[in-house]
Amino acid sequence: MSNASEMDSNEAPSASANPDPARAIRVVVHGKVQRVTFRESCRRVADVHAVRGFVRNLSDGTVEAVFEGHPDAVDTLVEWCHAGPERAVVARVEVIESSPIGATGFEVRETI
Repeated sequence: MSNASEMDSNEAPSASANPDPARAIRVVVHGKVQRVTFRESCRRVADVHAVRGFVRNLSDGTVEAVFEGHPDAVDTLVEWCHAGPERAVVARVEVIESSPIGATGFEVRETI
């Protein structure tokens, strides 16, 4: 018989079981990075690596993202931003250490 305190293997851990992220990074990606599926591609990569945060287009033509999670996973997303999806042409990536925003998942946000 299973111990009542054990979590069913199909259940996701609760937010309280998820400690504060080990690392948070904000990036601003410059180049041909809008209208090339950058945001949706970023969301997919973040989901694969269990990175929390968001990505959005900015009105100046750049893409901004905040990544929170295990340092190796966050580093993977930052490296991915240097290439982006196939149709992107990344000119440069600003990488800024950031404070955690307390994200519980990864979302594509509206353009600001």
